Formats: sequence, structure tokens, C-alpha cells
Amino acid sequence: MSIELWIVDAFADRPFSGNPAAVALLASFPDDATMAAIADEVHLSETAFVVPRPDGSHDLRWFTPTTEVDLCGHATLAAAHVLGADGRFHTRSGTLACRHVGSGVVMDFPADTLVVSDLPDLGLDGVRWGGRGRDDVLVVVDDAGQVRGLTPDLGAFAALGSRAVIITAPGDEPGIDMVSRVFAPNVGVPEDPVTGSAHCTLAAYWGPELGRDTLVGFQASRRGGRVEMTLGGDRVAIGGTAVTVGRLELLV
Repeated sequence: MSIELWIVDAFADRPFSGNPAAVALLASFPDDATMAAIADEVHLSETAFVVPRPDGSHDLRWFTPTTEVDLCGHATLAAAHVLGADGRFHTRSGTLACRHVGSGVVMDFPADTLVVSDLPDLGLDGVRWGGRGRDDVLVVVDDAGQVRGLTPDLGAFAALGSRAVIITAPGDEPGIDMVSRVFAPNVGVPEDPVTGSAHCTLAAYWGPELGRDTLVGFQASRRGGRVEMTLGGDRVAIGGTAVTVGRLELLV
């Protein structure tokens, strides 16, 4: 059996930027061990496995190199980009609708709910807020320069027990409301280049903080990427562009 994988840079407007994801379009899901092994072999932060339903929608599952996860933004964007049409994905986080707008994709995701939490000292200066969302820890600091220049203590981040740790600060460039970086050592991703699902959490904090429903974030990893957010009740629209950079055939 062979499996073709599309390699897509998500939240990117040019190749070799944003967050790369692998997308497998399949007639049916292989067993979990095979999907986990494929994700480990490809070793991108996420591999998306997509299976069509008779009604034209699709089932979608996401695997990091070590773990199946409940929600992934950039690999959903990559899958919608490969399919090239509006549609719905049935996932562990419910049904996610995607629509193509201009050259990009807008995804309908569940909004996060934040709870203030006492966090251990993470060696960060100017912490203005710390707490937990559905899956991730969020730490807000005053200075975007600290976010951009941060050398993370991955052991301390892993000890928090969350899927990921999001460090964020107010934006420091025109048109950017916040900058962030995302570290997820507990799911085999030391630093994620651009994390769509983390922006559900970022929107939940920065929307009320800035008094706006429409926001733009920049994830300041080495590759970097721009993410658009629009809050609407218990949902958040996450938007971005993607670029296909290649196809890979696995012989398994």
C-alpha cells in the first residue's frame, strides 16, 4: 500500500514559512498505530488524515510525532487548502466548517474559555496575566521583545502538564494586535511555528482586553506566521493562507 502526503506550509504566503503540515487524503483511516508511525516518520508538528463521507464532508484526525490531538488549526487549514473547496470536517472537537475567502481559508473553531491560575515562576519578566484554557496555559507579558527573544525552559513548561504553553504580549508592529510563541513539549513539539488552535485562546484573552472582536496576531517563531481572528459568541473564525510545497509517497 502507498500513501500520498501533501506537504503544505500553513499560515504562510510563500514557501518555507509558516507551519508545515502533511495531509493524507485516504479512502479510510489506517489503524491508529500506522497513523502514529506515519506522523513520527514525517516528523512535522502535525500530520492530518482526511477521509471523505458520502455527504461530501470529511472526517479529520491530527497526529503530532508522538500524540493524537483534539484540535489543530494549521493542519486543518492545510487540509482545506489541499481539498480546494468549502467544506466541513468532523473531528474530536466537533464539526469544523471551512470556507475559502480570497486566497485564504477561514475556519470556524470553538472559542476558548480562560481561568486565572497560579503558575510557578517561569523566569519571565513583566507577567500581567497567567491562566489556563481548555488545553493550554497562557502567559501574558508586557514586552513583545521578551516573547521574540525568549529562550524557553522546556522542562518547566512540560511540568505544567498542559498540551502547550502560549507566551504572548501586545503587538509591536502596525496592524498586529499581539505577538506570541507556542511551546508544546508534552506532545512532541518543542516549539510550534504557527498554531491556529492557540489563537482560539489568544482571541479569548485579547478580544476583551482590546475591546474588539476582530484581531490579527503574529506568531514570532523562526518561520513566523500571521493569523486573523474574529470572535463570535462561543466560536472564533481563524483565517490564513497556505502554500503547497510538495508531495511525498510513503510505501507502507
